[in-house]
Amino acid sequence: MSHAPRLVAFDLDDTLAPSKSPIDARMADLLVQLLDVVEVCVISGGQFGQFQMQVVDNLGAANPAELARLHLMPTCGTQYFRHDGAGWDQVYAQNLTADEKDRALTAVRECAVELGLWEAETWGPILEDRGSQITFSALGQAAPVAAKAAWDPTGARKSALREAVAARLPDLEVRSGGSTSVDITRKGIDKAYGMTRLAELTGIDLQSMLFIGDRLDDDGNDYPVKALGVPCHAVTGWEDTAVYLEKLIPELRAAVQ
Repeated sequence: MSHAPRLVAFDLDDTLAPSKSPIDARMADLLVQLLDVVEVCVISGGQFGQFQMQVVDNLGAANPAELARLHLMPTCGTQYFRHDGAGWDQVYAQNLTADEKDRALTAVRECAVELGLWEAETWGPILEDRGSQITFSALGQAAPVAAKAAWDPTGARKSALREAVAARLPDLEVRSGGSTSVDITRKGIDKAYGMTRLAELTGIDLQSMLFIGDRLDDDGNDYPVKALGVPCHAVTGWEDTAVYLEKLIPELRAAVQ
């Protein structure tokens, strides 16, 4: 980047933490340090409860001024939360209608069964209504990381399901989520939508942001942010992110002094 970012945004699973797991103490410390110098956003397919369990509940060292700089965008930016000094306030939510939810749940279930991807033994529910997003998790929401990695190592099974569901729901957005998930939202809503809304609501232009994610490849759910033109940095896991932040934070401190 030609200038220091005013806001650093992150994907969550496999960028800040292992899938569906709390952030490590090392990452929590780095995030608090980062919040001390710039605005920070977390944008991911998970719902708000996951953001709380994985990130917020582990930022005990953050003071109210630092929490005020934290922007939470669950379900790929279809929801937006800010800290008001006492708790987390929902700024907006692009919720699906009852009809959209019913059609999405039916389509993804039927397509998964037809493709032989509806598993009999799972860790929790396969289908989840997140209000603004319907999520299919092949092995259930609480599946272990190793089991998820083994289910679809090439991504081919998930891609086949995404394509089949998308053909059934032309009026909705259907995209690959995490390692075993497919997400359905309103049309035109992906992480690029969330980042665009973030720019509007904060007054920070996209070129003054930096996005860090593990799925910036053409088929990845972070790619829309890259395609939007936001400066991006690709990582391969939370440890990789931590190493990068340990270098970035001193540079940001120097830039704001």
